[in-house]
Amino acid sequence: MYPNLYYAFKDLFGIDLPGLRLVNTFGFFVALAFIASAWVLTLELRRKENLGQFSYTEEDIVIGKPAGFSELLTNFLLGFIFGFKIIGAFFIDDALNDPQAFILSGRGSLPFGLLLGGISAFLKWREKNRQKLEKPEKRVIRIWPHDRVGDFVIYAAAFGFLGAKIFHNLENWNDFVKDPVGSLVSFSGLTFYGGLICAGIAIIWYARKHRISVIHLCDAMAPTMMFAYAAGRIGCQVSGDGDWGIVNLRPKPFSWLPDWMWAYHYPHNVVGDGQPIPGCTGPYCNQLVPPVYPTPLYEIIACFILFFVLWYFRKRMKIAGQISGLYLILNGVERFFIEKIRVNTHYEGLPFQPTQAELISLIMVIGGVLLLVKAKDWFGKQTPALK
Repeated sequence: MYPNLYYAFKDLFGIDLPGLRLVNTFGFFVALAFIASAWVLTLELRRKENLGQFSYTEEDIVIGKPAGFSELLTNFLLGFIFGFKIIGAFFIDDALNDPQAFILSGRGSLPFGLLLGGISAFLKWREKNRQKLEKPEKRVIRIWPHDRVGDFVIYAAAFGFLGAKIFHNLENWNDFVKDPVGSLVSFSGLTFYGGLICAGIAIIWYARKHRISVIHLCDAMAPTMMFAYAAGRIGCQVSGDGDWGIVNLRPKPFSWLPDWMWAYHYPHNVVGDGQPIPGCTGPYCNQLVPPVYPTPLYEIIACFILFFVLWYFRKRMKIAGQISGLYLILNGVERFFIEKIRVNTHYEGLPFQPTQAELISLIMVIGGVLLLVKAKDWFGKQTPALK
């Protein structure tokens, strides 16, 4: 396991770059997943725009204005944070020994923060000053849905993280009560369905605000979300973030199957679970004994396959809403069955003692079937640009 990129580069390439301790492996792969998913979503939105399923909106912009106070302040704050934390980490003793604790602490370099903040604000002022006109002009521009992919990503990231933390703490309420602050600010402990629900609500609100067809947007995002989920799970597997399976002591079913694909110890996992590794010193020196099912690996494989299934059917399902229904069914079924071998909190007071994800999965499958059956009645006769 590689808790951060420092260990990955040192092990794979023999390169010792202490600064890479600041780059959490899980976060790195999640960022890559967002970037790649933005590209996939852009492709699909453009295809649907060519089919006439989306229309543009017109917005007024003013060009030639000098930089305003809020722009300069925003750039100063961003530069200050970068200098205070990121640059400061290289000049503060022991900061790189525990990057997560350092990032969440109040420690940092005030001189570098002020310097980077001032430079960032100056660069923004100079950029706007070069574009300044004697008399600012108002222009009308056309904005298509694919032009708003950056906004979609920001909303998905912000509200997805918020929802993932909220649902995780609801699922693990006893742990939250013991340490509310630690549970909220910790980088670990994220529930996918919480992120999906909250991000979905935020994106639908944004789409309606900008007169974007919600059902066609959902269809465009269906394969995108499956791709993002599969890519994000790579970070779970590589870092060993605790999102693994139950103990697996069963004999390996196939001789050609590597041991780590059947029962894995997750050595050097980022959460420090398990027993000490003999001869290992420093942080991240634990491994799971006995081994567990590597469920993130299974979900990576399964969800990439399901992504290609959705990508194949996206042009063959002609009625709006059907591909969204198929996504709900595939996602729900996949997650429901993987829950059977995952470590999770069960609701003891309910029949069959389900997990939170199992309940949501069941609702998703039912909703997906209903959407597939009723899509023609609900969306088949609507004008594409007005849905």
